[in-house]
Amino acid sequence: MKIALFSDIHANLPALEAFFADVEKQQPDAIYCLGDLVGYNIWPNEVIDEIRKRNIPCITGNYDFGIGRHSDDCGCAYKTDEEKALGKVSIAYTNEVIKDEQRAYLRTLPAHIRLEYQLNGDKLNVMFVHGSPRKVNEYLFEDRDEKSMLRIMETADADVLCFGHTHQPYHRILTANDQFYHAINIGSVGKPKDKDPRGGYVLLHINEHSSKTTKDSIQVEFIRFDYDIEKAAKAVEDSPLPNEYADMLKNG
Repeated sequence: MKIALFSDIHANLPALEAFFADVEKQQPDAIYCLGDLVGYNIWPNEVIDEIRKRNIPCITGNYDFGIGRHSDDCGCAYKTDEEKALGKVSIAYTNEVIKDEQRAYLRTLPAHIRLEYQLNGDKLNVMFVHGSPRKVNEYLFEDRDEKSMLRIMETADADVLCFGHTHQPYHRILTANDQFYHAINIGSVGKPKDKDPRGGYVLLHINEHSSKTTKDSIQVEFIRFDYDIEKAAKAVEDSPLPNEYADMLKNG
């Protein structure tokens, strides 16, 4: 089974449209969205509509959670006063332009999705979250202490944990009790933060031989795709949103 996973579109419609065109060529067996449909650009309603009309299962991101409840807090970990000020403009703008129907959709998104496979005489538990199983806005960076990451996954009963939120893709394989755990950050479609401005998503490959006791029996493929970054950046520049968000799109 080939599963396409994407996340963190952040109201970037040109990136989402390019993603759909690219993922169609991959012909996945299933597709899931791991949240953060809105924020930082001008198309929150259009992005939500594109997800809904394709009947794509989707979980809530921290930004979705805030906007769904008309909150002025997106749950973002801004590091400086300047970042906080920019963030306030973004969430105020998103709250202003989003429509009631789309807000109601965000409010009812689930916190996580679980898949249970029964292969090779054993179970393989796959879990999709936005930030972490513990909290929608917890950052699981690649340098997270191994014991901490294992504790999070074992507590959640997740052999394969897929998540977004950091906008920085990676795949870590951890070992405990003769079992292999896979921690997979799927990156960002619409607001990458790994110095590569192209959109990104993941293809998760699970086959009849996949097992939590065999290290390489679960394959992770990172896909990058081009999109009209200038169109997305100009939309920001022509809106009340801070121009800094346009620069972020251009620089990744």
